[in-house]
Amino acid sequence: MPLQQIRKRYLEEGARMRVSELSELAGDPRAGARALARTLGERREREGRERRRVAGLFAFERACRREGCARLAGVDEVGMGPLAGPVVAAAVVLPERVELRGLDDSKRIRRAERERLAEEIRAQALAVGIGLASRAEIDAINIYQAGLLAMRRAVTALDPAPELVLVDGRTVPGLALRQRSIRGGDARIGSIAAASIVAKVYRDALMRELDQHFPGYGFARNCGYGTAEHLRALAESGPTPQHRRSFAPVRAAGGG
Repeated sequence: MPLQQIRKRYLEEGARMRVSELSELAGDPRAGARALARTLGERREREGRERRRVAGLFAFERACRREGCARLAGVDEVGMGPLAGPVVAAAVVLPERVELRGLDDSKRIRRAERERLAEEIRAQALAVGIGLASRAEIDAINIYQAGLLAMRRAVTALDPAPELVLVDGRTVPGLALRQRSIRGGDARIGSIAAASIVAKVYRDALMRELDQHFPGYGFARNCGYGTAEHLRALAESGPTPQHRRSFAPVRAAGGG
């Protein structure tokens, strides 16, 4: 096969070359073929490491399934720290076998990768639930309780209900379901990482919508966090109806 065709098929288009084909290419007398074999071999090794890393994220779920628990939901929330907008939680039930290259804690992934993964998670998931706690609820019951409320709503939105809920670092009150609280779960447990990504992408889209209604605060860029741009707009224009009155920078800007 001409090198140009090999390069196009396996390097540019990402087709997977069998080990025997790679070995044959590595023994080709053409220097360009041998260089291409090295490149493809290195990529194969990277992909293998990534598959093993992602598989490791689901070790806990596999152990639970061996004990007879078939439907597990990972749940996580985002938006605890911003000065504006709701808290959003997601609950995700994944099948035993998934293909989620790049899966990780949403905070470690760039926006384009998060959005790609969110689509793939939704496509492969057995169930996805979304729960919100509004700005008014945050101010009424405090941000910690609002986060728990959003997670409870996300889990109760799942149909059918899971047998076990895996939660990042806390226990969700009001759920008549078995739970396991796992500290640092969004970086250690595959289904919780998936929930963190779905929640983050969902909330970011909400904040881009709010940016259209309340321009000048940079919501599309800062997602409601207290950046210099955001604080300056607060000082100059005061809070919007979406700002959390119980947060000190908002109170200081006349939102108390």
